[in-house]
Amino acid sequence: MKPRKSSFTSKSFQDLKALLENNPFSLPECNQPDPIGYEDKQPPELEEDLFKKAMEGVRPISGDKYVERIFQIELAESSRDKEDAEILEKLTDLIKYGRGFNVSDTPEYIEGTNYHVHPTVAKRLHRGDYSIQAFVDLHGLLAEDAKEVFERFLKWAVTTGKTGILIIHGRGLSSPSEPVLKKKVVEWLTHGPWRKWVAAYSSARICDGGAGATYVLLRPRPVSKRLKRIRVGAGKS
Repeated sequence: MKPRKSSFTSKSFQDLKALLENNPFSLPECNQPDPIGYEDKQPPELEEDLFKKAMEGVRPISGDKYVERIFQIELAESSRDKEDAEILEKLTDLIKYGRGFNVSDTPEYIEGTNYHVHPTVAKRLHRGDYSIQAFVDLHGLLAEDAKEVFERFLKWAVTTGKTGILIIHGRGLSSPSEPVLKKKVVEWLTHGPWRKWVAAYSSARICDGGAGATYVLLRPRPVSKRLKRIRVGAGKS
């Protein structure tokens, strides 16, 4: 017995062919897209005429009237840079002008008072509560020469009734151990024949020399015969 061939495929296509032949139809027309980049361009002559018409009445700027505008953008200063600038400014004031600190807070500060004089008088003297009426500059002198000048000045100040004086002696930074002349001035004020007229002394303010100068407050005592007998420059320093 011969195998029987399937008629499913052939029959199906035959029916489809007959259906198309008996019922013809056409596919709808599709609109073709415009080519990419297509533009309606005007002729070059027309474009040039349009440009000239648009620029009608416009005058070119001459080179000498052209002003270039330069824009500068300022960046915001960071807080760190601002803080560094403030520190630098304070250090400059401290080194150049001595602003920003008190001489009384440094190791170079000196002060003292005589008997029966309240210790606060020396602090008031340093603060500037007493006017300075005269000064003498001993800076750069040898100790022996400085003592003679010191005694002449003290005698003149006492006899003329001065109460506030300033003695400039320097800070002695070039001395190998301690300021020699500054130490001598304190010794002459506290142990010499002039101690009876010295009420108080203190380092000067920055504006008057700082630790390199000393304020002296003299007692308003009458000039005695003993003062007149003091020989200026007698003895060694």
